[in-house]
Amino acid sequence: MTDFRKVTDQFSVAPQLELGDIAAAAAAGFTLIINNRPDGESPDQPSSELVEKEVRKAGLDYRHVPVRGMPTQDQIDEEQGYIEAHPGPVLAFCRSGTRSIVTWSVGQYQSGQRQADDLKALGAAAGYDLSGVLP
Repeated sequence: MTDFRKVTDQFSVAPQLELGDIAAAAAAGFTLIINNRPDGESPDQPSSELVEKEVRKAGLDYRHVPVRGMPTQDQIDEEQGYIEAHPGPVLAFCRSGTRSIVTWSVGQYQSGQRQADDLKALGAAAGYDLSGVLP
């Protein structure tokens, strides 16, 4: 089973999801899954198309916001918009979860929803060091 790392009550991150993890995500109460991993990074990862098919079959919403390295402003804004428009708990994933939490935390900081120290503490509690991306 995949390691779902709760960041807040409304947002969690995970390393690469396998197709079999989608049912567990639905059972855990997630209603939107955001894939931050570009297709083709690794030959063993399922494509976004396959993940989306399984996510929709499980009755969840799906968005693909592929991030390479640091997220761009457009990617941050796009992901922030999906999260803000979505009423239920969100699970974002990439290879390790780092790009997902970085994209979310920068968006939270820029929008003024959370302070840098709070975001760093949330990241640390989930196993991620955000000190290099937040002031």
